[in-house]
Amino acid sequence: MKNISGRRIKGRRQELGLGQVDLAAALTVDFEIILDQSDVSEMERGIRGIKDIELDAIARILDVSPLWLMRGDEV
Repeated sequence: MKNISGRRIKGRRQELGLGQVDLAAALTVDFEIILDQSDVSEMERGIRGIKDIELDAIARILDVSPLWLMRGDEV
């Protein structure tokens, strides 16, 4: 497994009613991070690693802390 955040990213994304395409588009529009749906899918399945800048941007879009995405702890 290349990351430990994928399950929490998927769960929170689904809570917010966002599709993988929506998350990828928000990363591109809001943060100029170019990812597509397959990249998001691979992150969520733990196959693809997540860069720190990607983790921070995903946390902002999902309205959670990067620490929560990594550990499940709210800080």
